[in-house]
Amino acid sequence: MNVERLRVLRELADRGTVGATAEALSMTPSAVSQQLKLLTKEAGVALLEPDGRRVRLTAAGRALVPHADDVLAALGRASDEMASYRGSARGTVRLALFPSGAALLLPGVLDRLSGAGVVVDARDEDVPASSVPALLADYDVVLTHRDERAPTIASERVEVRTLMREPIDLVLPPSHPLAHRESVDIEELSDEQWISVRGGFPVDDVLLSIATVTGVTPRVIMRINDFRLTEELVAHGHGIALMPRYASAHPRVAKCRLAGVKAARIYDVATRPRAAERPAVAAVLDALEAQVAAVAP
Repeated sequence: MNVERLRVLRELADRGTVGATAEALSMTPSAVSQQLKLLTKEAGVALLEPDGRRVRLTAAGRALVPHADDVLAALGRASDEMASYRGSARGTVRLALFPSGAALLLPGVLDRLSGAGVVVDARDEDVPASSVPALLADYDVVLTHRDERAPTIASERVEVRTLMREPIDLVLPPSHPLAHRESVDIEELSDEQWISVRGGFPVDDVLLSIATVTGVTPRVIMRINDFRLTEELVAHGHGIALMPRYASAHPRVAKCRLAGVKAARIYDVATRPRAAERPAVAAVLDALEAQVAAVAP
């Protein structure tokens, strides 16, 4: 089977439509359809079937996709090795990170990779963990986060390694009556106004978990995904919030623990299966792990 046609099949599996696949590969939709027809002929079995006005993968098509992943991963490893013989950079790694994780880890990761022959193309992607598999269509490595009670996103086409657990603390205005406390019971906050993040992100998941465990439903008045802005609003007395410990840096907010509540977010790094066999990807993963050990011993 033709390698480039396997690439088209994988893109279709990742992106869902012929149009999106064509855009990603800088092809026309008709060219994508033609390549898929030729791949079907090579496979000797139907890989696509109608789905309304679109097409979808058959069981055989879905079964072929992981093999396409393996073939393309092997080509990536070969390309990296040949580059090392040419004395050129070992490869470019496309890295996606959620913003607060990027602020914590990315500068140190780049420092560790300096001179290693690895080019890191880093972008911030602020999406829930459930959307991470789709990001692997465009990235080699994705740093994501989830509530520690949430299941991993690992699957047949997504490998996940856990990097660290980051506690989540309560942040209060400096003038708040509870600001001097080391810990606070959630029941003491039943009348408070909360600033949270959008639904589906770890901090909001923690609030939902608290509501489930305690029966106290937090009154959320704002949803903001920028922790710097959240802390500024808390510092000015416009609400209280939960903050990941290493993302909290405002000098004028009071920080304390929620008593009796297990609250944390998990840092996961996602790749395609066997992606870490590429030396450049392995170097980025090693740098991430080393930086985590440095900032969160």
